[in-house]
Amino acid sequence: MKRKLLSWISAVIGFAILGAGIYTYQVYASVSKTLSEVNQPLKRDASSKQSEDMKQGAPISILLMGADPRKEERGRSDSLMLVTLNRTKQSMKILSIPRDTYTEIVGKGVKDKINHSYAFGGVDTTVATVEKFLNVPVQYYIEVNMEGFKDIVNAVGGVDVNNDLDFTYEGIHFEKATLHLNGEKALAYSRMRMLDSRGDFGRQMRQRQVIQSVIKNGANIEILSNYGAILDAIQKNVRTNLTQDEMFKIQQNYKETRNNIEEIEVKGEGQMMGDTWYYIVPDEVRQELSKKLREQLELSAQ
Repeated sequence: MKRKLLSWISAVIGFAILGAGIYTYQVYASVSKTLSEVNQPLKRDASSKQSEDMKQGAPISILLMGADPRKEERGRSDSLMLVTLNRTKQSMKILSIPRDTYTEIVGKGVKDKINHSYAFGGVDTTVATVEKFLNVPVQYYIEVNMEGFKDIVNAVGGVDVNNDLDFTYEGIHFEKATLHLNGEKALAYSRMRMLDSRGDFGRQMRQRQVIQSVIKNGANIEILSNYGAILDAIQKNVRTNLTQDEMFKIQQNYKETRNNIEEIEVKGEGQMMGDTWYYIVPDEVRQELSKKLREQLELSAQ
């Protein structure tokens, strides 16, 4: 269970940051301390001017990642989700990247599963590989340790989902209905794949349901009463190159984008290469995805 990541774990934190709830004067000092401790810039950030773009309200991109660190290894980032925010269009696009996607690992001279990029070179290599795959810049990242997932969901009061498939997974029964899930149940709900005829796409749909519920809960002023638990979960399990000022700017300038969310799937086919299963994304599909994201980010076509 712990070795498999969810592509929405990091989104729990990312979208909680977008919520208005915890950013009030009463908790400013606690927030400042926590965000300072979780800040971890990319190697290239020293020469970046992306903060200026954010201050001006330009479109931004955030890579949300789940991490599975192990005692003697860096681990893998089996969960990757690219979120693009356009303030002018009041639009958010969420692209879930299948973990087995076959692509070039930047700086390593090999092709492999995209989730292996984390094992090759950590966050920096993962960001560069996603940029290469989609031909779009990734300005920010948010990385979350899977171990913090349950605490995070519980801290925001759980999540509400509209389940369209009756199933039992990891000893928990999920009836076909609108459900309120705590952290443990939300984890199982989002992990299930084999019992769904839609496979990984069905799982991604459930993951996105949870994300949207977290967005709603993150904007609820009532979570102020539990801000201590939220900050504690963030401090223990999150790393990001977003600074406190940049997070405030997201809340101020981009929060309306959560009202217009488009979910994007990466279409492809599974294929065995030797003894390994990969997810193959045709070049034409990848180019169409790139075009859509570049339009969202108001970049010239390439």
